[in-house]
Amino acid sequence: MELKIGQVVKSLAGHDKGELAVIAGFEKDKVLVCDGKHRLLEKPKCKNPKHLEVTEMFLQKDSMATNRKLRKTLNKIANPGG
Repeated sequence: MELKIGQVVKSLAGHDKGELAVIAGFEKDKVLVCDGKHRLLEKPKCKNPKHLEVTEMFLQKDSMATNRKLRKTLNKIANPGG
C-alpha cells in the first residue's frame, strides 16, 4: 500500500511501539510521523517505513490543524468506546 500524508499508522518498533501516529511528510526514504503529544506537528519523528503498520484510515486536514486536534482524533481512533 502506498503511504500518503494524513494516513494513520501504528508504530511497530522504537520507543513509540504500539502507538498511533499520522504521516506528516516524507524525507528521502523515511516517513515523518507525529502524534500531537510526544511528536508534535512542528517536529515530526523520522521513521523507517518497515517499522510502520499501515491502516486504511486517513485524517482530514482540519484534524491535523493543531497538536490538540490531532491528539484528540488519534485518541478517538485508539479508544472508540471511551
